[in-house]
Amino acid sequence: MGFNLDRRMYEVLGCIPTVPGAIGAFRRAALVDVGGLSAATLAEDTDAALAIGRHGWRVAYAEDARAWTEAPSTLRALWRQRSRWAYGTLQSLWKHRGAFWRAQEGHVGRRALPYIALFQVVLPLAAPLIDLFAIYSILFLNPLPILAFWVAFNVSQLMLAWVAFGWDHESRGVLWSMPLQQIIYRQLMYLVVIDSVMLALMGTGLRWQRLTRTGDMEVARPATP
Repeated sequence: MGFNLDRRMYEVLGCIPTVPGAIGAFRRAALVDVGGLSAATLAEDTDAALAIGRHGWRVAYAEDARAWTEAPSTLRALWRQRSRWAYGTLQSLWKHRGAFWRAQEGHVGRRALPYIALFQVVLPLAAPLIDLFAIYSILFLNPLPILAFWVAFNVSQLMLAWVAFGWDHESRGVLWSMPLQQIIYRQLMYLVVIDSVMLALMGTGLRWQRLTRTGDMEVARPATP
């Protein structure tokens, strides 16, 4: 959903904030224009995409691009990877905050940056309170509205995922597990953001958090014409 629907929306708005390192291609002239890939943040792909957008280059979504990358296979590895991404995103937001005040960079400063701040920082920080209020309502108040909202939320997510998987011609058989993300994965993701924000506020740096590569992956065979 993130790679398909979100980036299609970003392209329509002209503000793609991240060119993923695993599946990104840059014009050499664009990288030279922004001084190359910077080591100032832990999210060099987000940093580079924002810088390129601020310099007037167009960042496009290529729906036919393909890449194979190794995903974390343990919770510890997932935590390390997401911690680096979350901390690097905060660094990128701070580094490019000046775009918000420059009219000529409005597509980055007033579209991309607020979207990142809201959906990748503010909402994850508010998520624990939402969960606590939901549990309180189920235990001590009328649980039906909360349960109805939870069902409606998951149904809407499944509908979006159904569309996204269809556009990419992916098997929809895995979508049965999507509601399970609300139990462990979601809590892990907002704990990562909380930890990263606390580290940033305390002025504590974070290392690259290099992952152990196992080579344990399966590449699907291309469909026969």
